[in-house]
Amino acid sequence: MAYYVILSKLTDEGRKTIREKPERILEVNRELESMGVKVKEQFAVLGEYDFVNIVEAPDNETVMKMSAELGSRGSVQLLTMPAVTTEEFVKKIK
Repeated sequence: MAYYVILSKLTDEGRKTIREKPERILEVNRELESMGVKVKEQFAVLGEYDFVNIVEAPDNETVMKMSAELGSRGSVQLLTMPAVTTEEFVKKIK
């Protein structure tokens, strides 16, 4: 399984949804699981982005499908970055 860091920004529609139904965040996490993407950590943050997610998925294609599905809803904009642990990084550069 590969790791990905996903930075997300809510759109106006997304902010309205979260204000009216904050538990929607957890519902989306369960939807991601059904798409093959497991949320390992999730943080609400201040600044340019609203959430930082660390997820695990089998491959880039799974993450691309997830991103296209969520993006098509119009409630969030995503920036997705593949990530490796520092231990794995050190092993690969030796």
